[in-house]
Amino acid sequence: MLYYAYELQRQLAQPVRFWANAVEQIYSSPYNPLTDTWFGKSMAAGSEIVARLAQNYAKPAFGLATTQIGNEQVAVNEEILVRKPFCQLLRFRRDTTRKDPKVLLVAPMSGHYATLLRGTVEALLPEHDVHITDWADAREVPLSDGNFDLDDYIDYIIDFCRYLGPDVHVIAVCQPSVPVMAAASLMAEAKDPRQPKSITLMGGPIDTRLSPTAPNDLAMRNSMMWFRQNVISTVPFNYPGAMRRVYPGFLQLTSFISMNLDRHVNAHMRQFEHLIRGDDEGADGHRAFYDEYLAVMDLSADYYLQTIQVVFKEHQLPRGAWVSRGRKIDPSFIETALMTVEGELDDISGVGQTKAAHELTPNIPGARHVHWEQPRVGHYGIFNGRKWREQIMPRVRDFIRANDTA
Repeated sequence: MLYYAYELQRQLAQPVRFWANAVEQIYSSPYNPLTDTWFGKSMAAGSEIVARLAQNYAKPAFGLATTQIGNEQVAVNEEILVRKPFCQLLRFRRDTTRKDPKVLLVAPMSGHYATLLRGTVEALLPEHDVHITDWADAREVPLSDGNFDLDDYIDYIIDFCRYLGPDVHVIAVCQPSVPVMAAASLMAEAKDPRQPKSITLMGGPIDTRLSPTAPNDLAMRNSMMWFRQNVISTVPFNYPGAMRRVYPGFLQLTSFISMNLDRHVNAHMRQFEHLIRGDDEGADGHRAFYDEYLAVMDLSADYYLQTIQVVFKEHQLPRGAWVSRGRKIDPSFIETALMTVEGELDDISGVGQTKAAHELTPNIPGARHVHWEQPRVGHYGIFNGRKWREQIMPRVRDFIRANDTA
């Protein structure tokens, strides 16, 4: 019933959005004598904020049409290489003959679309052949396409590595660090010739017993029955995935916002001031961020619940107790280069949680273990923003290149 109640609320909000849009247009019109007054600007600004809060946000586009390679601006085209029910492998094909390291960027399946990594892709494009896992919204996947869980996630990564290998470098951002480690372990044990040449884990929950954060505490504080009863719902009949059990995106978004409610309230207060002052750059930046942040997707309930149990409650990977489809996950088989990246102020994956991957991979030669902790950066800043572009990405680039010919 939770999802149906949300759908009802969403429909009831539409008249509010239409009304707010109308008020904004009235007080933005050059024919309105109040438009340039403080009152008129306040009415237009407040109405825009209300309209955007009541808006339904669809999956954003990557919108990366070009990239700068040296002194040349080259075209970039999105190309779907592999289609699976819950994911498509997307390549950003650059219009160049330049041969750069091939990268598989594994995007998190944690409520937001892969476009959350637009800034990550944009910074990598000039010097890498970038591919990304473009995960599907579970409510758009018909029941006839089957279920999807954490074991399927591992198999998807293995399939994509085999498709792109043997010269692919894998970068996992946040949540996929765990299934990427599992996939790499299985491929290494099987001596798969298409296993990754290097692995980079960024802000991932390898061992959440270290520096536990609020999301980690939530998982430990509540039983699996609590999660099944309180956060799992059924997709309504007006979507292709009708009757599929999911963790709805709107619940995930509520959780994200509640963790930093003051920050979001202050951001909208600043947006109100930007609009009144006519600060177009500041206002556009706010719109771009929230267009992305408020666009959310549903997760398969099987995947979500298994992740809670395996990763956050039982810590099966660091304890050496994880068995996936009868296959024991043993990271000690991994010999490929491993880099971990953490943010000093990360409130999602605490300091030390990602670095723990190095202790699980004793057969990697010491020189091929690399760790970087970025000062004064939170979770999002690890893979987006100025410090990602100027300080973290160059280190990741150098690590990949150092191991591209190994």
